[in-house]
Amino acid sequence: MITSITALRQRVLALLGGISMYRLVLFALLALGLIAVVLSALGVIVSPTPLEIIASFVVLALVISLVDAAAQRILRLPWRIESSLVTALILLFVLRPGIEPNALLGLAIAGVVASLSKYLIVWRGRHVLNPAAFGAAVVSILGSFGAFEWLGTSSSWWVGTPSLFVPVLILGLVVLWRTEKVRVVVVFLIVAIAVAMLRQAVQAQEFSIAFDPGAALSFAILQSPFLFLGAFTLSEPLTLPPRRWQQFSVAVLVGALAGWPIAIGGLFTLGQERALLIGNLLAFAFALRGSVRLVLEKRQFITPTAQELTFRAQGKLRFLPGQYLELDVPHARPDARGTRREFSIVSAPADLPTLRIAYKDGDQKHPSSYKRALAVAEPGSALAVTGTWGDFLLPRAETPVLMVAAGIGVTPFVSQLRQLQLTEQQRDVVLVYVASDSSELAFRDELAATGARVIIFTRDEPANLPTHWTWAQGARLDAAGLERHVPDIGERHSYISGPPRLIADLAPALQKARSLTTDAFAGY
Repeated sequence: MITSITALRQRVLALLGGISMYRLVLFALLALGLIAVVLSALGVIVSPTPLEIIASFVVLALVISLVDAAAQRILRLPWRIESSLVTALILLFVLRPGIEPNALLGLAIAGVVASLSKYLIVWRGRHVLNPAAFGAAVVSILGSFGAFEWLGTSSSWWVGTPSLFVPVLILGLVVLWRTEKVRVVVVFLIVAIAVAMLRQAVQAQEFSIAFDPGAALSFAILQSPFLFLGAFTLSEPLTLPPRRWQQFSVAVLVGALAGWPIAIGGLFTLGQERALLIGNLLAFAFALRGSVRLVLEKRQFITPTAQELTFRAQGKLRFLPGQYLELDVPHARPDARGTRREFSIVSAPADLPTLRIAYKDGDQKHPSSYKRALAVAEPGSALAVTGTWGDFLLPRAETPVLMVAAGIGVTPFVSQLRQLQLTEQQRDVVLVYVASDSSELAFRDELAATGARVIIFTRDEPANLPTHWTWAQGARLDAAGLERHVPDIGERHSYISGPPRLIADLAPALQKARSLTTDAFAGY
């Protein structure tokens, strides 16, 4: 059952992998906005009106785009229209739309504040707070004071309405599947809904009225912004900590504060966006990560279709063996897959400040604009790492491990095995290495030096295999072949890394493993 779910998840990820996360979020929010306009025109949504939605979005998009363009020009950063539009769309659903001058002015102020927060509230080049949430919080708090009561907008989260529940659910699930944050948001939703129901029960007892659990549950699910908050703001990778347990901690905190808003001085409450901002601060405390520059030292082909890039890190960079980084390669006219990509780290932490990544290069007829830009980067070029993430980590206990690598998916295993070698740790490890043919076996010398047992699944027999390596006689990897070569698979923690489609194909072969952890990348 678990392997079937894993296979399905990886197939969907492979389908979504052709578009960058940021552009996918933009398309999802645009679709949600269009649906809202249509439903409002049909009278399904009473407020806001279509004109209010459109006018508010135009003002937000124009103001945020202008501020972003100016700030990025001053700081000599590439202008990313997707970022501006995503911020505008989130604010559109968070704040109360309007067409009155004071309402549009309030929206414009929120947009300016949200945009400026990207450049002023930063730590080593990384923004600390969700920009849209910060802009909405500032305007809402200002509106609570008499001197600013003329502001015609405030936080309303009108997206939390039954008529938009299904669109938000479907579009949000698409985004979360792509970002692999489904479990984190599910934890947030469980906590937020449970706390909201508890709050309603307490209030019912306080005012001596009957408490209807079914009605309370319906209200918490269908008439609250929890789903939108989780799918489109809490899940933002740039304001989440790197480890999953840390992300769950943030989700629990935000869920509790969102489910039971705390009143401050009788003027305003710690509502949805303020709850998110407090979660951002916890995430920042966990990570304290900042932008790191990588200076390219050399590139080389390690197989006919894969390149390895060697960098020298400038700045404080930390990672664990098996984690990945996000590399920003700004370039003109980026395609739908954007300017950022995730790469598993090949080198070990002990190799720092030297850092290596690898990627498939020579087997695509229509490479992405990102890959073309990365291909022409010259030695001496400085690229930005926006962070390191991931829980694709070996267990701490001395449990036997099975590694299954598909093609260039061997990269995190190279990092893990090399770190074990450099730190003189002994582990019972078996690596199953799947490639189209023997020429596509990367990092042979490094893997051989670690002493790990390696089983090769290729069509042709590799030449000069080390004594502790075995060729599977050209067989295709399946459950029977895997069990034949690794008879104690039931005692091993299994890890599989590679393109999503291959992971989906190979996951059923690991159904007898003690546990299964996957690491997928959706293409470059």
